[in-house]
Amino acid sequence: MLTRKQYELLRFINERLKEAGVPPSFDEMKDALDLRSKSGIHRLITALEERGFIRRLPNRARAIEVIKLPELAGAGGGGRRGFTPSVIEGTLGKRSAAVPVAENEGERPVAVPVMGRIAAGTPIEALQTRSHTISVPPDMLGSGEHYALEVRGDSMVDAGILDGDMALIQRNESADTGDIVVALIDEEEATLKRFRRRGASIALEPANTAYEVRILPPNRVRIQGKLIGLYRKY
Repeated sequence: MLTRKQYELLRFINERLKEAGVPPSFDEMKDALDLRSKSGIHRLITALEERGFIRRLPNRARAIEVIKLPELAGAGGGGRRGFTPSVIEGTLGKRSAAVPVAENEGERPVAVPVMGRIAAGTPIEALQTRSHTISVPPDMLGSGEHYALEVRGDSMVDAGILDGDMALIQRNESADTGDIVVALIDEEEATLKRFRRRGASIALEPANTAYEVRILPPNRVRIQGKLIGLYRKY
């Protein structure tokens, strides 16, 4: 799990390496993150190194290598697909601010019901009573039924899914490896995780190294939908 400052610094180092071929100086990092002293940068660098995101090369000044970015964290192993969510930005519950109505009647936004909250972290109840709707462009939705759930927690942050996002879900009872799904465990605990088959078991994988993968028998897991996009209020 990265803090916001750790994430910002990692991004800044990676972008500078791509642009100039060399990492930024500590003074440049300090200014970019608006910190008062370089001691804060030293702490952030150490934290990123301990978490395996960067490597400091010995006997070379300003020598930092980016090993991985948060989007790829924990992705080891073939056959697993990444997920870059389509994001609608707007004000929750305000149709005009979220998605303007198109001139073509067939392209008008679709009202998607919000059905409660879903955990991207600790267990939380999901699929509650419909509370309100959000407006979604029709080209983001596939066939079938759709609903939305408010994300709570940070276990999927490295997949771009943030606490407070609205997860747009296509109702489905099956999933392919790599899909991010709404999974109901033991008929009482709902969670948003990446789905993967491991032999005769099912793995529900977080996108945050601070959380553990859960390995469960199929009879304890019921898929209730697949993530197709996000609605973000800011």
